[in-house]
Amino acid sequence: MEIKTAEFTKSIRGTDPIITERKRQVAFVGRSNAGKSSLMNCLLNRTDLVRSGKTPGKTQEINFFLVNNSFYFVDLPGYGFAKMSLDRREQLAKMIQWFLLEEVYDRTVVLVLDIKVGPSDMDLEMLRILSESNNDTLVVLNKSDKLNQRERHEQIKRIALQVPEGVDMIVCSAKTKEGREEILKRVVG
Repeated sequence: MEIKTAEFTKSIRGTDPIITERKRQVAFVGRSNAGKSSLMNCLLNRTDLVRSGKTPGKTQEINFFLVNNSFYFVDLPGYGFAKMSLDRREQLAKMIQWFLLEEVYDRTVVLVLDIKVGPSDMDLEMLRILSESNNDTLVVLNKSDKLNQRERHEQIKRIALQVPEGVDMIVCSAKTKEGREEILKRVVG
């Protein structure tokens, strides 16, 4: 799939008409520092559309990006950021869960994991929520460029044992663009 246009549309913190538009949504979720923003920029062939920062936890709203004037990439806040107050972390977790449980026209959720780190308890909880809410889910194992072939193979096997049956996994590197075409084909056809 060729990405011709991508533009920031809006940020939301709660109910908004954009959620119920009859446009496909590809929502990206993951632990802070898993490379979610870098992956989105890679998929969009952009370097700075989706903001990422040196400090994890930058995204604190739900950000919508209109792609090819036909569907949305949705950037959800990262979870697990330790330097945030417990109250703020809980607010963000509730916002993420609320969004993922909202009834929408058509949605795929991309759970971004750092392949080197593997799934945290919070990632496994997110997989449970996604499974129970019947969201179409894709697990992307990002940062594959950080591992050698042996480490990579071992991590893929280890992570596959923790991912529910029927959930697709794609190995990628936002840095080298490995897996880019496969992810796009899977989430937008």
